[in-house]
Amino acid sequence: MEKRAPVQFPIHDLLARRWSPRAFAERPIEADKVRSLFEAARWAPSSNNEQPWRFIVASRDDEPQWNRLLACLLEGNRKWVFRAPVLILSVASLKFADDLKPNRHAMHDTGMAVENLVLQAAALGLVAHQMAGFDVEKARADLKIPDGYEPVAMIAIGYPGDPNILPDRLKQRELGPRERNKASAFVFSGEWGQSSPFLS
Repeated sequence: MEKRAPVQFPIHDLLARRWSPRAFAERPIEADKVRSLFEAARWAPSSNNEQPWRFIVASRDDEPQWNRLLACLLEGNRKWVFRAPVLILSVASLKFADDLKPNRHAMHDTGMAVENLVLQAAALGLVAHQMAGFDVEKARADLKIPDGYEPVAMIAIGYPGDPNILPDRLKQRELGPRERNKASAFVFSGEWGQSSPFLS
């Protein structure tokens, strides 16, 4: 299933095709494609080239490791994510490596790496769904994440599946229209709240 963004202004086709479904095909992802996802993440920009992102990844081929990640998810996400062949937890290093000062851009930069990863997934015919709904402290403990690192988001990766496999409420969301605020709601010129002439 494809669900293109109804864009207001032209954007790259890859960006228009990227979306976050909940229906996954129970089909494994080829190892070379998984490697490409992390290669894409590797080349994300970051403050001072710090590269604060870390990833904990498991595929269903390694059931115990995959289950450890699955168990960190909240029940609402476990209802649909169990079909995804790959689960990932993104983690941010909160301090600069050279002087151990706080890196206030760590979350932003980790998000940049994840965006590279999900766009690469779209380019490979895969889909990715990022989730805030997970138990951060359970992830920290069960996955042995050290101090100074912050779990950021869980990500399910796989091939797109049939929306009919989802519970009715989620199926309706899957099939519903994609919606976003117009750019004029968040792009300002000169000062906060000032409409931007670029968008007129």
